[in-house]
Amino acid sequence: MPDAHPMPRLLGLAAVLLATASAGAQTATVGQPAPAFELVDVKGKVVKLSDFKGKHVVLEWTNPGCPFVLKHYGSQNMQALQQDAKAKDVVWLGISSTAPGHGDYLAPGALAAQYQAWGATPTALLMDVSGKVGRSYGARTTPHMYVIDPKGMLVYAGGIDDKRSANADDVRTAKNFVRAALGESLAGKAVSTPTAPPYGCSIKYAG
Repeated sequence: MPDAHPMPRLLGLAAVLLATASAGAQTATVGQPAPAFELVDVKGKVVKLSDFKGKHVVLEWTNPGCPFVLKHYGSQNMQALQQDAKAKDVVWLGISSTAPGHGDYLAPGALAAQYQAWGATPTALLMDVSGKVGRSYGARTTPHMYVIDPKGMLVYAGGIDDKRSANADDVRTAKNFVRAALGESLAGKAVSTPTAPPYGCSIKYAG
């Protein structure tokens, strides 16, 4: 029988897809070396984490079909973070672990076109179709964010901010953990909030 009181589509998706830190065990550990990886980007180039030794690196797990990703790109929040990071010589790697065959999967060319249309400026946009890298980091949501320092140590892992919603208006009042972690690490300080619960859509891994 049809629902007599349907929720708006976007909010319904958000409610259904909201994922929390309770699912799965995380392999990557804050305060320990970040797991090494090698992936191919949307242009067909092989990219290794070791290519960026000596620099800060941000990892952003992403899926353009996710309302929570749309929140941060539609508000220009993620683009602003990327631009600020680039100005400080920070490497930004977007990673798609969405399995081919899933409805949210975009082939490299289509994925690149979407992020270009949004004005995104990651250093590289990487394809993790097997899900191996995502699983090695314990990535569970889109977005799920990580900050790696120049020594290769993981100094932040978790949600982008403290407003666990798909509402773009919440960006204005949110505490952005990624911005804070980068600022402190770049200043040579310990990251005051090294972990926070990730939130967003569950990553659609293969298998």
